[in-house]
Amino acid sequence: METESDPKGVPVSVGILIAVVSSLINGSTFVLHQKGILRSKERGCSYYLDVVWQTGTLFMIVGQIGNFLAYNAAPAVIVTPLGALGVLFGALLASLVLKDHLNILGKLGCVLCCCGSVVVVIIHAPKAVTVTSRLELEERLSDPVFVLYAILVVLLLVILIVWVAPAHGRSNIMVYVAICSLLGSFTVPSSKGIGLVAEEVYVDGPSNSRALALLLGLVGTLAVSILIQFYFINKALDSFTSNNFGARYYVAFTSSVILASAVLFREWAALTLPDICTMLCGLLTVFVGVGLLHISEEATITWKKKKKTE
Repeated sequence: METESDPKGVPVSVGILIAVVSSLINGSTFVLHQKGILRSKERGCSYYLDVVWQTGTLFMIVGQIGNFLAYNAAPAVIVTPLGALGVLFGALLASLVLKDHLNILGKLGCVLCCCGSVVVVIIHAPKAVTVTSRLELEERLSDPVFVLYAILVVLLLVILIVWVAPAHGRSNIMVYVAICSLLGSFTVPSSKGIGLVAEEVYVDGPSNSRALALLLGLVGTLAVSILIQFYFINKALDSFTSNNFGARYYVAFTSSVILASAVLFREWAALTLPDICTMLCGLLTVFVGVGLLHISEEATITWKKKKKTE
């Protein structure tokens, strides 16, 4: 690991620690939200009034603040895969709170999630965060490749939200997963961008209108993305189990964030071929673990001795 701190002097280890804590908090929000939704259905009232659901919302806010801090202290390609710990914690919590069964496949999936996350952190793939100023950020945001990528994501989101979700959202979980995951293409870059621009606005004050306008744009983008995610996450939990949604959401969200971060911040630029191969193996291990967690919900494991044939 060549780089021990980001350009502002904040140790990367601090960002990793914050990311771990945030992942555990975020992992509990899906469970608390679904518990609140189930309680409200039994009582015949809105889940917005349920104290358990409100607690889950509070946890989500704290988790998002933690994510913001983590993304500004460490590269996204390291912080995001640590969300696997949230999937692990959420699965364990769901087995206690929601009485979801976690069989041997699920436990094996949890182990693989942890192993894959450890590999990603140890390798520390990106050697440095290359964007260190507002001018660099503006240059990256205006890059034709990123602009084209952002337009395609927005168009896809409009199609999913306006036409696909109303017709197929409650029957196909991937509709809600796709919406929430694609929004990660904006939430994470916005979080990192706010951290870069806020310091300049604080030092120069309102006189730096260009920096202030960029900051407001990033804050607005982050707020809208989080609110839309929040809305569709609760719609998903109203129709599907927290483990089912959380596992798929994690894999899709991680892929979306790493792709957006690679396009905007070019965090893969300093990677060697061995680094790339090891990084992909770590991510693949995490994804397989999450997949086993999902399969374990419907799989029935039996231990039978094979009969001898004469």
